[in-house]
Amino acid sequence: MAITALACSRKKDKFVNRVWHDVTTKNNTLYNGRLAYDSGREEIIQSYKDNFWELLPIERMIVSEDVRLPNEILNKNFDRAEEKSVKAIQKHSMLIDNRERNPKIDEAFLLLGKARYFEQRFVPALEAFNYILYKYPSSNTINHAKVWKAKTNLRLDNNEKAIEDLTRMIEQEYMDAQDYADAVSMMAQAYINLERKDSAVTYITKAAVHTRKNEERGRYLYIKGQLLNQLGYKDSANYAFDQVIDLNRKTPRRYMMNAYMAKARNFDYETGNKEEFLELLTDLEENRENRPFLDKIYNQKAEYFKTLDSIDLAVTYYNKSLRTKSEDRYLESINYYTLGDISFDRKEYAISGAYYDSTLQRMIVDSKRYRVLKKKRDNLDDVILYEGIAKTNDSILTVVAMSPEEKITYYSQYTNTLKEKAIAAEKAAEIAKIKDGLPVEQRFKQPGSGLGANEKGSRTKGVTFYFYNQTTVAYGKTTFKRTYGNRELQDNWRVSSISNPSAVSEIEEKEKVEYSIDNDPTFDPQTYIAQLPTDPATIDSLSTDRNFAYYQLGVIYKEKFQEYDLSVDKFEGLLQSNPEERLIVPSKYNLYKIYSSQGDISKSNSYKQDIINNHSDSRYAKILQNPEETLKEDENSPKSIYNRLYRDFQNQKYASVIKESETMITKFGGDDEFLPKFELLKAQAIGRYRGFDAYKESLNYVALNYPQSPEGKKAQGIYQVTVPQIQNNTFLTGLEQEENHKLIYPFSTLGNNQAQGLKELIEAIIKELRYEKMKVSLDIYNKDQQFVVVHTKRNKLAAEGLAELLAIGRTEDTRGVDLTKWDRKKKYYKKIEDPYFIIASPNYRILQIHKNLEGYKPIDTEPETE
Repeated sequence: MAITALACSRKKDKFVNRVWHDVTTKNNTLYNGRLAYDSGREEIIQSYKDNFWELLPIERMIVSEDVRLPNEILNKNFDRAEEKSVKAIQKHSMLIDNRERNPKIDEAFLLLGKARYFEQRFVPALEAFNYILYKYPSSNTINHAKVWKAKTNLRLDNNEKAIEDLTRMIEQEYMDAQDYADAVSMMAQAYINLERKDSAVTYITKAAVHTRKNEERGRYLYIKGQLLNQLGYKDSANYAFDQVIDLNRKTPRRYMMNAYMAKARNFDYETGNKEEFLELLTDLEENRENRPFLDKIYNQKAEYFKTLDSIDLAVTYYNKSLRTKSEDRYLESINYYTLGDISFDRKEYAISGAYYDSTLQRMIVDSKRYRVLKKKRDNLDDVILYEGIAKTNDSILTVVAMSPEEKITYYSQYTNTLKEKAIAAEKAAEIAKIKDGLPVEQRFKQPGSGLGANEKGSRTKGVTFYFYNQTTVAYGKTTFKRTYGNRELQDNWRVSSISNPSAVSEIEEKEKVEYSIDNDPTFDPQTYIAQLPTDPATIDSLSTDRNFAYYQLGVIYKEKFQEYDLSVDKFEGLLQSNPEERLIVPSKYNLYKIYSSQGDISKSNSYKQDIINNHSDSRYAKILQNPEETLKEDENSPKSIYNRLYRDFQNQKYASVIKESETMITKFGGDDEFLPKFELLKAQAIGRYRGFDAYKESLNYVALNYPQSPEGKKAQGIYQVTVPQIQNNTFLTGLEQEENHKLIYPFSTLGNNQAQGLKELIEAIIKELRYEKMKVSLDIYNKDQQFVVVHTKRNKLAAEGLAELLAIGRTEDTRGVDLTKWDRKKKYYKKIEDPYFIIASPNYRILQIHKNLEGYKPIDTEPETE
């Protein structure tokens, strides 16, 4: 009996201890952990911004792709939840005989996995969920753990594994409605990830039916509509959106309003009732509850009017959408982009460019949509630039060509308009000044306000304070001005040294006499006539710039925008403006091509005959006479000439490249494709031939004169980045041990045979010595001097040794030779007695860039001889 009683007592103690651990785990540690988890989850939901323009994710969470430090915490709430769950496991776990006796530990592991999941530590989270499945197969949270394991696999891109696990669970386990909804929603996300959207529709529909949370139901139905839209089933998508709308206040309003907008984007303008559709949009606009969504409503109304070609109304609503200061940057980018397209179609290219700039600021950089628009915007740079030049110079030249009487008439109209505005502004200022001089009670007097002295119930009735007597106040002001004049409100205002009343009055009266609108030169036509250029050289320069701008605009409208009417207008306007010879033939040829493409045979033949008869020596005439040769690369085409000159540049024929480039620049001056190519090639040759200062000047010229061409932009980049890096001409010191020294033999450019002969001799010696890493080159230094360069790949001492060996004229290689059988007969070469110097590669680069040989201290100017 005693033994039985003792056993019962122990069982009771164990039971009590188990219950104590259970209660403690549930009511303290896990409770605090769940509170922290719920706070972190709510924080994610509130901070997450859905992009309704793209397919919504099932679960709202932004996965960071940044590399994290070992102890870095994304959210302190989840970190606390993990800490509490670990504490519950460590302190309250009752693992007895390989069996967990505390039924709350599985919940602790589940909380641990969920906290790790939202901390984006997916592998540790997967371990926690797997532990539950392994250790607690009979747990009441087992299905919950399986769903979270599948979610974790989705984040790890194991979509097939997640589908397999969830399918098995659905088939084999009995699940409550919410667990089932969670499971099938994750299967829908897996199929979305695998681009199997038809299967995703099936499962997202099931999730929407079985979920007990109205917020999730609205989200799932909206995603279903998006999926059906992407599959091309607009009617079915609209039905899904109607289901979202029918939920009304049961689900967040953002789902309902975006469902309305999605249906609006699906509206069929050919068969749908447009009046009813517009009435719906207007009702949505006027509903006060929809104020947070006015940006979307205005945008959709703008789309409605744009589709019906009511462009002005569309522009109005696009601007209204922008003025709502929407947080939807994608919507803003659409508004700006559409306004840019409308301005572009109206030929308002400067305004269009500004809209495109605003669009680019709201787009994802390096996305396809961004790159396409960026290219279009870059093309507009040329149009904006040259349209500005053409407009400004046209205006100046038009006025310059007027007679004196016409100039006066022209500017008189302008100054009269300015004068009328100034008179109106002066009258308005005078009225405002008079109002400011009135007592406050008169300036702001309103009926019934109680401020009038004669009104019933006036608060001034019976009051003797002088300030409320208008006559007394007016008399006081007049007396003050007569005694003190106009004084500023400041300390010691009565001191006469600060202001002499009579002097102030005299100055004010003088200023009133001196200034009047009639005497202001701003309103005198002669002010503007005097600013017109009169120097013939300046006028010719304006005309030249205007003509070149016309030519560039003609080419841009033709090649980049296919705006042939605008292109014809520019080319024909150019030909009527006495252009330079280099622009005439290209303009006529472009007009021939445009009219040919438009099918205007009469005009195209007219320009063709003009070119053949009047410009028979041009390459355009040869192309027209031999059309079959147009695609061939003959030796006279600019491309062939450029390629030949580039090869000469690589072969260090800098003088000939500079000379021929100048000739080609004159010859192909109207060719906007190859002209900047020749200019940049010439600049590079000048840099190699004449040094840093000449190179810098040439690059600046190319960058300023061809800013929109690829070559001009490249020159600008070199000028801004590379030039500052190479401008230092001070030779470096302390490089003696660097294995990059060169042995240099200077020669005159007139002694090319001697230099070439020495190069071949040194190459033969190096080959005999089997110095495979050494190379010999013949480098141009300037127009008077060239170098035979031995690239030793050795330090300074070794380079000196090689120079001495060459000066002795005796070389021998004994590497790999059996000295017992060695023929000791020496090999002799011609002694190299030419002067030389040693220089490290960094200093040689400075030497070639700045052409400052006179500032370098050579190792030796005369070789040592026996």
